[in-house]
Amino acid sequence: MSQVAELLKEASKLDLLDRAELVSSLLEELDPSPHYVNDEEALQRLQDLKSGRVKGLSQDEFWKACGRS
Repeated sequence: MSQVAELLKEASKLDLLDRAELVSSLLEELDPSPHYVNDEEALQRLQDLKSGRVKGLSQDEFWKACGRS
């Protein structure tokens, strides 16, 4: 088994919050200057969605936009 496969197998045993922390940490190493969204911006985006001002993406649209259609 490859080292990555072993790591994935072990990571899958973590609870949801620990997996999220692991993913976040790995992503930060790939892009040391990620775009941070403050609480005010997050609340505004949520309000925009709820009001219909903007339309969210379907799961298929999201994955297609990520290049994983």
